[in-house]
Amino acid sequence: MRGTMKLAILGIGCGALLACAGSSFAREPGGQCWSAEALAGRPGEKAIHRSTYDPAIEPAGEDVALPPLPAGQRGSIRGVRLPKGERLVALTFDLCSNANEISGYEGGIVDTLRGAGVKATFFPSGKWLLDHKERAGQLIADPLFEVGSHSWTHRNFRLLPPQDAGADLALDLKADAAIRRALNAKACYRPATAQEHTALFRFPFGTCNAGTLAAVNDAGLLAIQWDVVSGDPSKAISAEAIRQGVVSHVKPGSIVVMHANGRGVHTAEALPLVIADLRKHGFEFATVSELLSKGEPVIADSCYELKPGDNARYDKLFPLERDHAGPHGGIAN
Repeated sequence: MRGTMKLAILGIGCGALLACAGSSFAREPGGQCWSAEALAGRPGEKAIHRSTYDPAIEPAGEDVALPPLPAGQRGSIRGVRLPKGERLVALTFDLCSNANEISGYEGGIVDTLRGAGVKATFFPSGKWLLDHKERAGQLIADPLFEVGSHSWTHRNFRLLPPQDAGADLALDLKADAAIRRALNAKACYRPATAQEHTALFRFPFGTCNAGTLAAVNDAGLLAIQWDVVSGDPSKAISAEAIRQGVVSHVKPGSIVVMHANGRGVHTAEALPLVIADLRKHGFEFATVSELLSKGEPVIADSCYELKPGDNARYDKLFPLERDHAGPHGGIAN
């Protein structure tokens, strides 16, 4: 279709470990656009600010056209069955943002990943991308990372009608496309291929219904859940508890969920411990797309945290009527 953008699942390798470290990202095609100082985290970026939703921020233009998913990839993907001997894990970080806030950017987390040469996948809300355009471009440009989707403004997709979910996804993908167009247009950015959409989506709160799960898959997006919960939004969970909880539950092919938007209370402190421990146990790190390319996805027909129905509490905590911003609002966890 003329004027539309096609999607590609990106599995970008890093080569030698040092080539992926934050100190050398400036020598990569994307890193040439930013100094080491510009890439580093800054005090105050983690803060979350309340704001009034402005519909004018909604991205315009044609909908993004995505290739259909194979039948065997529909459903909620919770992990990957890997061949014997493969010890890979995917660390993922949600960048939620609801309609009535500007959520944060935790540079300490990104700095740790770059410094340790650890691959990771980020799931930003579309509004988060537009609120943090420069940081979004940096994440997309870095060969260590891949950037998927996390809805437009983090509404509860279990309570959302499928047609509303489709409208939400359209805005989300347009926001992603706008950031990638701006990145590709930079004279300093000369990758081997232009950055295209990553076909990965994470449901807000990890909730869905049959209709919204189908809507995501019909949009050409893989629905990526997790099998290891860090619990990092909880103030009661210390960095040491996060380390113990993650390391004790990770297995080959696991997908770990954390946050990097100001809601990961002790994540920046825990992450170096998690990385060190997993490496001691023989694990290496992969993006979600790379993990999927190595084995067979573990797929469920519904969305949940660790067992079916265990996230039903979010229907009361985050009902749609708490949305004060019209059809595109929501409350992030």
